[in-house]
Amino acid sequence: MRKVPVTEAAGMVLCHDITRIIPGREKGRAFHRGQIITPGDIPKLLDLGKEHIYVWEPEIDLIHEDEAALRLARHSAGPGLSWDQPSQGRVNIRATRDGLLKVQVDRLHMANKLDDIAMATLHNNRVVTKGQVVAGTRVIPLTVQRHLLEAAEKIFGKPGPLLTVKPFQPLWVGVVTTGSEVYSGRIQDGFCSVIRQKTAPFGARVLGQVIVPDDPYLISTQIRQLIGEGAELVMVTGGMSVDPDDVTPSGIRATGADVVSYGAPVLPGAMFMLAYLGHVPICGLPGCVMFNNTTIFDLILPRIFAGEHLQRSDIVNLGHGGLCEECEVCQYPACSFGKAT
Repeated sequence: MRKVPVTEAAGMVLCHDITRIIPGREKGRAFHRGQIITPGDIPKLLDLGKEHIYVWEPEIDLIHEDEAALRLARHSAGPGLSWDQPSQGRVNIRATRDGLLKVQVDRLHMANKLDDIAMATLHNNRVVTKGQVVAGTRVIPLTVQRHLLEAAEKIFGKPGPLLTVKPFQPLWVGVVTTGSEVYSGRIQDGFCSVIRQKTAPFGARVLGQVIVPDDPYLISTQIRQLIGEGAELVMVTGGMSVDPDDVTPSGIRATGADVVSYGAPVLPGAMFMLAYLGHVPICGLPGCVMFNNTTIFDLILPRIFAGEHLQRSDIVNLGHGGLCEECEVCQYPACSFGKAT
């Protein structure tokens, strides 16, 4: 690569894209990498404010930005992802299916500490849709030292790819609605419709709903019965606070399930409970799930439907970013809520 005056560049091969920006109207590529500069191009380049350009002179230890970005994308993109062709030195990485984006954050930071390497991603555990751009990569200069690129490739590619999109599994869902006031018919249940609405995007199939009074034995019996009938996820609604009559946590424990957490550093959603009976997750849902637009339920559901077995540390980590700002117009998931790493 050599820097030459524009006025002397006729016949030479441009080694980088040149962008034209018209404020408020247009941003696009005016000249592309590999283009041979003609005498007629020289006034256009000068109009773009270019008095010098870089022309291509291949060097064995330098990798052009386009090739480098493609190599970074290929090494980092795992199952559920593809990459675009380079544009102005950048390569976008896209989801090829709906699912849960997984980012190996520590390795991402490690690679971005290398000189001249840049990889930007959406947050880890973000729900993404087919065709969505989830990451972009490039190198900073027009060419990068081969050894830097190879170091980044090793970080991005092993062990396992830096980025993957895990598909959602269409789980059978059982719902146990607790509360003597609902069981007696004094009030109508509003939880099940919310659960159907929240789980439908993941392909959930509702096996059934049972309504029981505030009785730990009956709660545990119905949870076990639903699992025996094929439920792969059980939602238990109501009775999750510390009031004396709220016995849902006791009912979940009475099943013999392993409790991951009762309580979470997330607002709204602090009274959430997660347990596992064998491989079947049991979620105790606090009342906020029925009344608030976005809660801990929205953070946990995608990971369960992606087949993840959550640990207590996963719940604890939600505290950083676990405060919903309850905006007048909800932008979730394009906001800070639940963006723990």
